[in-house]
Amino acid sequence: MPLFMVKEGETNIIKKIGGKEDTRQFLKNLGFSVGDVVTVISEISGNMIVNVRNLQVAIGKDMSNKIIV
Repeated sequence: MPLFMVKEGETNIIKKIGGKEDTRQFLKNLGFSVGDVVTVISEISGNMIVNVRNLQVAIGKDMSNKIIV
């Protein structure tokens, strides 16, 4: 399921990162990689603050839709 469907406080493992190559590279630069653990800290209208690799990252709904957990 896409990351934007995960509820606050839930922890999941990233299974796939979709989108075009530049989108995948952008997310990789933010710290998102297949196999990493990601925890949703907060979510408002699909915009999220998540914890990945012990970093808190804010992403929009369009980007969270590309991350499959």
